[in-house]
Amino acid sequence: MSPRKWKVSRRKFLIGLGVAGGGLALGFYLGKPAMQLAIAEGSENALEAQAKLPKTPDAWFEILPENKIRLYLTKAEMGQGIHTSVAQLAAEELDLQVPDLDLAVSTTQVGPKDSFGTGGSASILTSFKPVREAAATFKVMLLTAASKALGVETSKLEMSPQGVKVKGTDQFASFTDLGAREDTWEIPKGNIPLKNPRDFKVIGKPVERIDLPKKVTGEAIYGYDARLEGMLYGAVLRPPTLEAKLKSVDTSEASRMPGVEKVHTDLEKGFVGVVARTRPQARNAVKAIKAQWDEGKLWQQDEILNMIVPEGKGGVSFQKEGNVANAFKNGKVIQAEYRSPFAIQAALEPQAALADVKKDSVKVWMSIQFPFRVSSAVAKTLGVKEETVEVIPTYLGGGFGSKTHTQVAEEAAILSRAVGKPVHVGWDRAEEMTQGYIRPPTHNKLSAVLEGGKIVAMEHRVGSGVVAFSTLPSFLGAIMGADFGSYSGGKIRYNIPNVHGISYNPVLPVKTGWWRGLGLYANTFAVESFLDELAFEAQTDPLKFRLDHLPATEWGARMRKLLNAVARASQWGKPRAAGRALGLACGTLSETLVAQIAEVSLQDGQVKVHKIWCAMDPGLVVNPDGASAQIQGNIIWGLSSTLKEEVSVKDGKLTADNFGAYAILGAKEAPEVEVILLEDGSQKPRGVGEPPIAPVGAAVGNALFKLTGKRLREVPFTAERLKQAGITV
Repeated sequence: MSPRKWKVSRRKFLIGLGVAGGGLALGFYLGKPAMQLAIAEGSENALEAQAKLPKTPDAWFEILPENKIRLYLTKAEMGQGIHTSVAQLAAEELDLQVPDLDLAVSTTQVGPKDSFGTGGSASILTSFKPVREAAATFKVMLLTAASKALGVETSKLEMSPQGVKVKGTDQFASFTDLGAREDTWEIPKGNIPLKNPRDFKVIGKPVERIDLPKKVTGEAIYGYDARLEGMLYGAVLRPPTLEAKLKSVDTSEASRMPGVEKVHTDLEKGFVGVVARTRPQARNAVKAIKAQWDEGKLWQQDEILNMIVPEGKGGVSFQKEGNVANAFKNGKVIQAEYRSPFAIQAALEPQAALADVKKDSVKVWMSIQFPFRVSSAVAKTLGVKEETVEVIPTYLGGGFGSKTHTQVAEEAAILSRAVGKPVHVGWDRAEEMTQGYIRPPTHNKLSAVLEGGKIVAMEHRVGSGVVAFSTLPSFLGAIMGADFGSYSGGKIRYNIPNVHGISYNPVLPVKTGWWRGLGLYANTFAVESFLDELAFEAQTDPLKFRLDHLPATEWGARMRKLLNAVARASQWGKPRAAGRALGLACGTLSETLVAQIAEVSLQDGQVKVHKIWCAMDPGLVVNPDGASAQIQGNIIWGLSSTLKEEVSVKDGKLTADNFGAYAILGAKEAPEVEVILLEDGSQKPRGVGEPPIAPVGAAVGNALFKLTGKRLREVPFTAERLKQAGITV
């Protein structure tokens, strides 16, 4: 397809001419978050802030020759149903249904230029208004064109799946004919009104997931499925320890092995890779390579945990109100410490990429949340211009932050250039668990003073490894001072006159980075567990204690509704069955509020979670079924982290390289989850995917305390930790 010629309107919409086969394209500027910290713990205002406009449109529609309207999608579909929800936004303003649209995923060269990508529960929030505005504008343009073609006033016209028709008649102008007829398309003057939410027919309604049919039939293409004719398979030599450096290598045996096409060695960069006709042949050849390593320091777990103790110099304040130090001098200080371990995203699909490096162009097919990060990294690795690199996103077999990294694409590109053919690199489970970025451990110290049953001062010290800064631009570190991802969920939202939050973020010898919700799970576990401890100290019911500390703000009013709703649903305060107890916790991310109650018991030496009630206020809900599924899935994810998931470091290595050494929650262990969606009436959506994980650990831990009188301050709540706490079954 030849490049389109874009005309820029005064409202910064763009009209694209020259669509293959005749037709029209409409582009518009979506904008980029001015501060990417907002994806983790900021306001929606920061998320919606507009940065400099790009040279090409950030999103657009086009009329296809086969008489369909195409909507290009920039967000990665990794099971969260985002393609369906974004399509609902467009269909609503076009007066169509989701199945009426042709949906295509953008690449870094075709379609929208979304310089951020998919993460931070920000996809719908940042798409809601722009996609609707473009769709509404496109509809007016089509109605105007049809009015000219049919000689009928626009008020007598309506949209239909394949064109514009005269109401109550068979008169009809197809989309294809309208696109071909108009050679001087103009953007309508003035602001195009958007539908009032009370008139929504598609937004807010359950819609079947558009990605499911292909996934059920096997047609869906994931990064691991990407194929090209004549492609080969690559495998890479991996370091044996965290700090290992390659000293020398003997590849003679590997080069002679069956199916091997090329062994590529770059000692200066510590890279050795094999290209073969099959994946097993490539992996077997890597095993035959004789390498000499400088193993570096053989780190132990305790050494790393000592690095994140939140004390001494180097802390950065992320919240400060009143005078905590003075309040601590004049009252009894209550203290507690909480911890969480390293954890692995454990997505079903490991990292995978297919690269085809040619003289003047590079193409990469990949499961990725941030395509432009890949095009930049591959261009830098190969020493080529970024505009020559096209990244084609596929479906993702789970992301959770693991598909934000570029390493596997760089490996495939290096090997493709070396052999002169397309090369696919797909990590195995051991590589996925030991070579990727994982969730850092945390150490939280909380202190507070009570007066008359009220908290008058609280300090929260957060110790953790790097989370967001491992993948975001380095300038953010200088601006923010602390990694916002590590203290996500750590701010104290309650009405307390004296508050201080301090973050400590050393760079650890283990690669740490994005994990679902960033630091939200661990920090909320600490804060909400401590709230329960203070309620116990004040001899007050945990629900009443929270309600009494809610501020007289919009946030306080919204959280009050959630707490009361989840309490009613669970019958909080009423006796439970013998051997069972309830625990309460709440949390916030990106202005989405969540409250949860967990019902637990002890069975066979383990914590058994029977049910979790979850009330969430995500603003306007685009697809209730999708939102509920996201909540249920994330609660199960959080429960797995609460009861089972952890990995440590021993002798310079991670202790798990497969699921035999890294336990996750099984289907039989999953509790019933009851979802209560409370829209706040703001008429705009907020994040859904990550916020539900916030209260899970604290809700279960608080229930366990209610049941046993013993407080567990470290997750996961394994049988061993139960015994250490003196809990017997």
